[in-house]
Amino acid sequence: MKDICVPLTALFGRIFLSAIFLFSALGKLMDWSGTTHHMAEKGMVATSFFLAGAIAFELFGGLSVLFGFLTRFGAAALVIFLVAVTPVFHDFWVEQGAAQMNQMQHFMKNMAIMGGALAIGALGPGRYSIDAWRQRQRIEKTIEQDRHEPVMVG
Repeated sequence: MKDICVPLTALFGRIFLSAIFLFSALGKLMDWSGTTHHMAEKGMVATSFFLAGAIAFELFGGLSVLFGFLTRFGAAALVIFLVAVTPVFHDFWVEQGAAQMNQMQHFMKNMAIMGGALAIGALGPGRYSIDAWRQRQRIEKTIEQDRHEPVMVG
């Protein structure tokens, strides 16, 4: 039972974690001007440049984690994205009352998501991933090559 549950849990974890980044990137693409306006309100400059970068990080990281391809790099991209974005857009320490509580919840949500990305980066994508398939292919190729190599005696 463990042989199926652990890999399925890893797969669903990757699906759920990547979803927030992929939907967020799509939302940014669908409302480019609104997103750049919001970024400018937060004091950012070169908003189109940084927006394109944010979308690139979210798409690369999200798709990488989703498919389990270059998973550790994708997870690292998501962590870098969150480290850069979270204190800028969820700066609860400058808010008061309900707004402060709201931003603190978003800040902590991002910290939890970062923890998930770090776990995927540390533990890998699991059996149901392109990375695992590629690893199995490399092992099979090595085994096949070893079968055909002459054995040296003495």
